[in-house]
Amino acid sequence: MRLPMATPTGWRREGNLPAELTSFVGRTRLLANLKRHLSESRLVTVTGIGGVGKSRTVLRLAHQVRSHYADGVWFADLARLQDAGMVRHTIASALGIADQSSRAASETLSEWVADREMLLIIDTCEHLVQGCAELVEELLEGNPNLKVLATSRQSLHLPYEHVVPVPPLQVPGEDPAESLFTNESVQLFAARAGAVVPDFVLDEHNIGTVAELCRRLDGIPLALELAAVRLRALSVEQILGLLTDRFSLLAGASRTALPRHQTLRAAIGWSHELCDPPERLLWARLSVFAGDFELDAARAVCADEQLPAEQITDLVTGLVEKSVLLITSNHAGVRYKLIDTLAEYGEEWLDKLGQTEHMHHKHLDYYLSLARRSEDAWSGPRQIYWFVRMRQEHDNVRVALEHALRTPGETVLALTLLSSLWFMWVCCGFTREGRLYLERALQANPTPSKERCKALWVLSYVRSAQGDSVGALDAAELCSTEAVRVGDSKAVILASKMQGTAALLQGDLQKASALLGVAIEFKTDNKELNPGLLPAIVELSLVLSSQGELYEAESLLTDCLQVCRERGELFVSSYAHWALSVPRLASGRPQQALENAQESLRIKRHFHDTLGTLIVLETTARIHISLDQVDVAARLLGALHQNWKTAGLPQLGAPFLTVEHEKCVKECEKALGVAGYQALFEEGMRLDLTEASSLALGEVDLPA
Repeated sequence: MRLPMATPTGWRREGNLPAELTSFVGRTRLLANLKRHLSESRLVTVTGIGGVGKSRTVLRLAHQVRSHYADGVWFADLARLQDAGMVRHTIASALGIADQSSRAASETLSEWVADREMLLIIDTCEHLVQGCAELVEELLEGNPNLKVLATSRQSLHLPYEHVVPVPPLQVPGEDPAESLFTNESVQLFAARAGAVVPDFVLDEHNIGTVAELCRRLDGIPLALELAAVRLRALSVEQILGLLTDRFSLLAGASRTALPRHQTLRAAIGWSHELCDPPERLLWARLSVFAGDFELDAARAVCADEQLPAEQITDLVTGLVEKSVLLITSNHAGVRYKLIDTLAEYGEEWLDKLGQTEHMHHKHLDYYLSLARRSEDAWSGPRQIYWFVRMRQEHDNVRVALEHALRTPGETVLALTLLSSLWFMWVCCGFTREGRLYLERALQANPTPSKERCKALWVLSYVRSAQGDSVGALDAAELCSTEAVRVGDSKAVILASKMQGTAALLQGDLQKASALLGVAIEFKTDNKELNPGLLPAIVELSLVLSSQGELYEAESLLTDCLQVCRERGELFVSSYAHWALSVPRLASGRPQQALENAQESLRIKRHFHDTLGTLIVLETTARIHISLDQVDVAARLLGALHQNWKTAGLPQLGAPFLTVEHEKCVKECEKALGVAGYQALFEEGMRLDLTEASSLALGEVDLPA
């Protein structure tokens, strides 16, 4: 016999959704994603770090979908609840149930929910996960028409649960095509700033400062809102200037909010308290990483007798579940990230533990080891893997370098790390940064040594890649001098090679031929295939082509490409294919030359080789003229003109390139007329490097 149950005094068919007290900004794609998952799943858990906007996003969604539920959308906030035994009662109270019988709360709640077509929102579950999971499972099993939407910093671990993480808002600069004024973070800050200071206006005078503020605060809505509150007393510029201690700045901005939302520290501290002691220790140690990192790196850097390596995987998983670590997965593998705001909190704990310097030294050791591994493997079949990997590790390499350079007794390790990563600076698109770090590290280590000699020839290589032939020659000559003093024969040979490269760029073909020939003849071991032997062969072939010795040049390059194929080397092979197009064009075989140039461009798509791509496009334009495709050549010349501006010195200032470029322009003007050439040139100026490569590869249909 069913016992009578009083009518719920608080019940309304439409539910009990709180009003939206503030405007909702952005999250269009996330909301659409949540709607889809809610239509397909009976339980959706929205996860994310403290202050990222989980509750606010769910509330916006609830208002959008409330008409879909005949018996309403119901909202139960567990944030203030500390006793797990009160979960059912708290939810029942939120639903307005006024059962005056002596039945258990569980029975009352289950009966009331049974058969209702409703959406139940349970907000802030992380500190009561077990109790919430048991209740949700019971309610869903008892009501086929019920759907539950939960917010938590970790999932409920139910088999039919669909977890949707809420990331921070997109910050300015993440999408290069996006206007700063339409960026989500900027719009949220502006909206909250306008509520605090009614005459606040986002304009061209403050947009740059606001954008930087949003970047510094990681796009975390809570942080942005708390920062906006400070506009009552500070300007945007002052807030940005004081962000060195963002936690104390944002403290106490609101007296009416929940305590955990009063400050950014409280929001993050809430997550910290959820962690077990080993998880807290790992959180602190992971703060030494910059950007994202692999699991192996976390094991190598963070493990010791306190945190055994075999436990790291489970601890990382726990931090992911608690939304402390973000996880990304793509074709390159799984990586983890502790975003800046949480990393700073971890850094404070690491400092309190007295482990900061020790952990940074372990971090440096790991990236030194990784750099050596990548250097040894670079010229082999996993070259693309190492290209992708070291571009991913760029931020961590930077942190390791900074630690080595500022730590007495460890500056020589900065030389070792920098010079081991010669391929990263030249082949991965970080030439300018590599040069700055190398010059700084050499200044910090003035005494001749083998480490310094290697860094000097790497500096010469980097300067050559920038078109600075004078600076490259200076570094190579200094390397040669110091290498003789310290007895480093390998560095002497590589210094000769780099001197030869500089001579080629300066147009001194006789000197280039002699020096490159020395480097080729005295190669030491297979490790020096790159950047020693193979690039020297390519460069010597260019000298021979310029001197009219076309057969010899082609023969050298054929052998070079054979070695590249045997070793799985791609980066130098892209240059060898380009260099091979030069004698083939000069000997009247433009179609073969085009095939080589196009193969070079296809390989370069795997790398971030802006400079190399531009050089190949220079030759490709000349080839198209020989093939009577002058319209393509004219467009390519326009693209080259525009793209060299952002890449550096046009044609590297090298005579063997500049002379051919000028000849190409004159031939286009002669064939098309000055006006016709200019029109096509301007069309080409609108092409970015990717589009220009597609044009050269014949992947773009051109108008007649």
